[in-house]
Amino acid sequence: MSWISGPLVSFDLETTGTDVETDRIVTAAVVRLDPGGAVAEERTWLLNPGVAIPEQASAIHGISTEHAREHGAPAAAAIEEIARAVAEGLRAGMPLVVMNARYDLSLLDRECRRYEVESISERLGNALSPVIDPLVIDKHVDKYRKGKRALHALCAHYGVSLDDAHNARADAVAAARVVQRMGEKHQPVGLMSLAELHDLQVRAAAEQSVSLQAYLRRTADPTAVVEPAWPLIPRQR
Repeated sequence: MSWISGPLVSFDLETTGTDVETDRIVTAAVVRLDPGGAVAEERTWLLNPGVAIPEQASAIHGISTEHAREHGAPAAAAIEEIARAVAEGLRAGMPLVVMNARYDLSLLDRECRRYEVESISERLGNALSPVIDPLVIDKHVDKYRKGKRALHALCAHYGVSLDDAHNARADAVAAARVVQRMGEKHQPVGLMSLAELHDLQVRAAAEQSVSLQAYLRRTADPTAVVEPAWPLIPRQR
């Protein structure tokens, strides 16, 4: 039976920035979709990240420092709940959908370390798997397509509605529906076992990182380093 005919758990974050080592979680969502794409269960969080939210980040997700401080949950308690919810979905045998998984999962991993909370891998007792990343898969199955590959662009390409972009819940739901459409459209991907699909993405992400590194060396930033690991960037010592 194909993974697209089963339930999916999807996870998304909105944050203070783009550095997985230093930035913080502002909002998070974990949702479970049934095989038809309907939301069967959901949890959302608003955190007080403990730092100021830069204006450029607030402009994207709409959460100001003042709002987060007044209405957000203490970060440590929320990180514990988020990590537990993600781990529970994987422990139940459901694949975890994360758009640009390397970023969201690595940042959550660093937040767990920051607050001395068990990481997802520690909770599972093994590697974080199976993960399905629509960004990695799309670049693999349609590598020469022109244009952007942000979530809104993937939604447009695969015919998925995204009415509230950069809302963690909306983005999580849309990402899961996109991978369902990908599995239907690209049958070799849709018919893979979850273990095969996860391993494919590990290889594809490494190839994509090498290609990006080569591009950067030819252009403006010859010193840029692209981390090839997937779905987690290794922790810095």
